[in-house]
Amino acid sequence: QVQLVNSGGGLVQPGGSLRLSCAASGRTFSTYAVGWFRQAPGKEREFVAAISWSGDITNYADSVKGRVTISRDIGSHTVYLQMNSLEPEDTAVYYCAAGRTVVIRPTEYEYWGQGTQVTVSS
Repeated sequence: QVQLVNSGGGLVQPGGSLRLSCAASGRTFSTYAVGWFRQAPGKEREFVAAISWSGDITNYADSVKGRVTISRDIGSHTVYLQMNSLEPEDTAVYYCAAGRTVVIRPTEYEYWGQGTQVTVSS
């Protein structure tokens, strides 16, 4: 069993940065890949980025490539999503999720955090 807690969201101006955190508990977490997804009002949940259990494989959505970096600290059981050059279109609730492999389909992930709101507005 894995429990995930999201944090780090907030209100930021266009062009600003945020770092989201996904803190995990459960002794098997280090064997899971982790993905970040987001969901804006009225839209479906969409893939943002993912990282393998070892950290050596990453994948990014085209919409965030070059602006977002996913990383993980195995020792602290935490995965981070560093977001730079934020745009109003990035406004959404962001969720982390744990799954067996680095994939973009949310249905492939077994455990989910509660989400954290990111609002990009002037």
